[in-house]
Amino acid sequence: MKSLALVGSGASAVHFAQSALERGWSVTMFDVGRARPDHLRPELSFSGLKDAHAGASEYFLGRDFSGVLFPGAKGEYYGFPPHREFVFAPHRLFRSRAQGIDPLMSFARGGLAEAWTGAVFPFSQGELADWPIGHAELAPHYDEVARRIGVAGAIDDLAAFVPPHAHMDAPLELDPHSQRLSERYAKVRERLNRELGVYMGRTRAALLVAPRGERKACDRKGRCLWGCPNDAIYSPLYTLRELQAHANFRYVPGVFVRRFEAGEGGRVRALELEREDGVREIRAVERLVLAAGTLSSSRIFLESLAHAGASAPALEGLMDNRQVLLPFVNLAMLRRSAELDSYQYHQLALGLSAQDPREYVHGLVTTLKAALLHPIVQSLPLDLRAALDVTRHAHAALGLVNVNFHDTRRAGNRLELEGSGEQRQLSIRYAPDAGEKPRIQAALRRVKRALRALGCFVPPGMAHVRPMGASVHYAGSVPMSASGGELTTTPGCRSRAFENLWFADGASFPFLPAKNLSFTLMANAARIAAEEF
Repeated sequence: MKSLALVGSGASAVHFAQSALERGWSVTMFDVGRARPDHLRPELSFSGLKDAHAGASEYFLGRDFSGVLFPGAKGEYYGFPPHREFVFAPHRLFRSRAQGIDPLMSFARGGLAEAWTGAVFPFSQGELADWPIGHAELAPHYDEVARRIGVAGAIDDLAAFVPPHAHMDAPLELDPHSQRLSERYAKVRERLNRELGVYMGRTRAALLVAPRGERKACDRKGRCLWGCPNDAIYSPLYTLRELQAHANFRYVPGVFVRRFEAGEGGRVRALELEREDGVREIRAVERLVLAAGTLSSSRIFLESLAHAGASAPALEGLMDNRQVLLPFVNLAMLRRSAELDSYQYHQLALGLSAQDPREYVHGLVTTLKAALLHPIVQSLPLDLRAALDVTRHAHAALGLVNVNFHDTRRAGNRLELEGSGEQRQLSIRYAPDAGEKPRIQAALRRVKRALRALGCFVPPGMAHVRPMGASVHYAGSVPMSASGGELTTTPGCRSRAFENLWFADGASFPFLPAKNLSFTLMANAARIAAEEF
């Protein structure tokens, strides 16, 4: 039987594996694979768990209360809860040094998508202008991935920027705050579209609105940020569980892939692995697919070249989406009660049109309910007691727009190895382009004007430019290209340096639109398996 080795268990890896299995391949998946902890009292809602469970404070705020921001501290407006730190826990064998970017790595089973908010936004034809493939090549795979994972959404004003796809369920009922914003948008829609080029619609989310297998539908428990106890928000972990029931699939967790070995003729012939106990193994491979995420796949590639005695080159063109968090207050929602037991993530999205479709700006609108509010309280220009009092009265009125910007491949934004032998580490360098600051300022002016038209107040000085790396949308180190180049891949994502090596993750993306990339990672991985295997 035809066999292949696959590295990683994230969004790209599991959907590549599923499509390859469907085509008769035998798949062995190698992964560090740190396990997710069990859900605590999955039958309880946020309020029920907070009020009834003795361990609630540790669950929500951490054993050492690391989820609390004390006076003077700084933190993200939408902080990540301590008990899910397993997603980003480092690995002793992954050594790196970063400049201009603060990258996040994941060695969790299911990868970085264990921490996502379920946003699924296909790339448009205009956004794929720099790719050697177009939307038509990805469209059937968007459809197939949506069928596999469950997607809820609607075809509305955002359809001009977010192409429709098949297998889309009706979205959840809007929470009261999002409903208010939607109703107000209907009244000012024409003005926002014409004067500002701003459009609003329903988000598309990898969310079950009806049960599917072992996964239950969303019933608005309000625990999204801490990990959906119904497993309604998709994780690659669920596809991995299905794959493990397949006779031709083998999952090998607890191993760190150090490098691959190649023979004469430019063919990969083996993987060098290291187990948790430090024992190293060599595994022969016929075909190798790297889907461990852009940074990890690039490290394996560079380590393999260096180990073979070659001068490991710099991989130019690292990309990441800049994100700016913009808090707002909906004046119509002041003094109302916040519904903590409700879907916690974004239900609405904003689209900012541009003359060049590649410069489209995308915003996710989250109405704050059961999130960690400490960073917002700390950012108010008031003393702590007054800030707490204001937050209590304004809780139901609080919202946040996560404004996303595109990125391009540029020389100097690079991945390369430093040091020698066992002491080698991955150097990660990033610098924004010269036009970033005015581009952000122009987009925020449009978003603020749109929010004012929607009846919202934007507190001055509270826009938070997230550090590069915070979005974890890394891409571009070994881009697909139609024109060639040793450090590129073919349009089918096969390496031009090694004839039996494929990159099935963001490393092969030649341009990064202003959108969450997970849906396209999954669709492109499925495309590679369908066209190349």
